[in-house]
Amino acid sequence: MANEDNSVNIKGDGAKAAGAYHHGDLRAAVIAAGLRRLETGDDGELGLRALARDVGVSATALYRHFPDKEALLDALADEGLRRLGALQAQAWLKAGGGRNGFKATGTTYVRFAHDEPALFRLSFTRQMPDRKQGDDGGEVAYNLLRAGVGEALPGVENPDTAALHAWALVHGLAMLILDRRLEWDEAMVDEVVGLTFGGID
Repeated sequence: MANEDNSVNIKGDGAKAAGAYHHGDLRAAVIAAGLRRLETGDDGELGLRALARDVGVSATALYRHFPDKEALLDALADEGLRRLGALQAQAWLKAGGGRNGFKATGTTYVRFAHDEPALFRLSFTRQMPDRKQGDDGGEVAYNLLRAGVGEALPGVENPDTAALHAWALVHGLAMLILDRRLEWDEAMVDEVVGLTFGGID
């Protein structure tokens, strides 16, 4: 069997139940299965064997994509960062950029944490020390944040410090909500984010 054949040991019933796995796309199918488990609160079973069952293959079929569970968790965390970056980019564009776009990216950050709590926590608790520069899914989000500082706060002396200040604000607010120190209230989130992201109209 060719090395690139990802269909090894497919179990008919499992494959039908998963519905997401197609030949040649096993890595994506496993990440999707992991994300589903996170969304449903079943993150206690994020091992390779559990996800192999979800997509209807043997666990050994996954090792060419994920050498161990840590690699799998890193991939899920990176996908979470990519999703966050994409949502923030969409929010920036929809708001027309500038100060309004900057504020929209901050509100979107907190909303993502509220809507995807398990994925958010995983994405920001993985160390992922061996990543090459430019290979981090969160880079889009950070670059957008830094650009937003430049547009919304043009007089700021140090954009990196200002970006860190803004990030700390939204991350802290997100964690207060996730830890149930605050109730989710989108109007409150908009107001708090607005105090740092360019002021309130």
